[in-house]
Amino acid sequence: MPIRTAIAQRADAAIVTARASARQLHETGNVFGPARGSGRGLRLARDSAAPATAWAVLASAVVPGTGQALLGQDRFIAYLAVEAFAWARYRSDAREGQRARASYRRLASEVARRPFSATRPVGDFEYYERMEKFAESGVFDAIEGGTVEPEADTTTANGAIWLLARQTYWADPNVPPPVETPEYARASAFYRERAIRPDYRWSWSNARLEYAEFRRTIRRSNNAYRTSLQDLGLVIANHALSTVDAFITVRLRRQADSRMTERYEVFGAIPLWWDGAGRE
Repeated sequence: MPIRTAIAQRADAAIVTARASARQLHETGNVFGPARGSGRGLRLARDSAAPATAWAVLASAVVPGTGQALLGQDRFIAYLAVEAFAWARYRSDAREGQRARASYRRLASEVARRPFSATRPVGDFEYYERMEKFAESGVFDAIEGGTVEPEADTTTANGAIWLLARQTYWADPNVPPPVETPEYARASAFYRERAIRPDYRWSWSNARLEYAEFRRTIRRSNNAYRTSLQDLGLVIANHALSTVDAFITVRLRRQADSRMTERYEVFGAIPLWWDGAGRE
């Protein structure tokens, strides 16, 4: 067989094979291996990225990582792991804060407040913070009957409030103005509004060890609640990062789809080697 005729036949056969392979790939998405008897051949690859939809962005905002999973990205595992870790830490820290809060409230009621009231209603956060700072609340009215006579001992919580009232409204906190003056009336109203009432009175004077335990417990509760807020911050940051990540991915893929719906790449070479005798 003439050499020119053999080359032409080889070229025609290779072109026919390439066209058939491209047609089948377009229809089925298959990828062909190398040609018979050699490591060389024709191989086609198709970009099969997951559809880029707005649902992926919404899914990431609700549950971080789900949008990345819909987009076919492996990093969805990292977002889900951070989400699970942050919520587990939050629940643990919140429970620790609740346990410590119940403990210091119970200790204050049974030790520091028991001698002064049978009801002992639960105070707010500021109430226990003041109890941590002052070992005694002091009396609300030093002399019962008539007008309220504020606590004079400034080492107590009520005495400190009365000192602040005098410093705020009197020209000289150590020299009282006449009782009928507006200055004295405003200071007295300031005290009555903020001073510890009889039902909330406390004293740790004869329970120093319990007072030390109370202060440690309230600090532990505060630290646990503070850490739980940091855990929530991590949750919010994870939601935001996953949402932004999904939004950017969707936008980039849509831009790419507007330019090209499918991409093909050719790897290897068409076997055209000829040994002079019409054989590969």
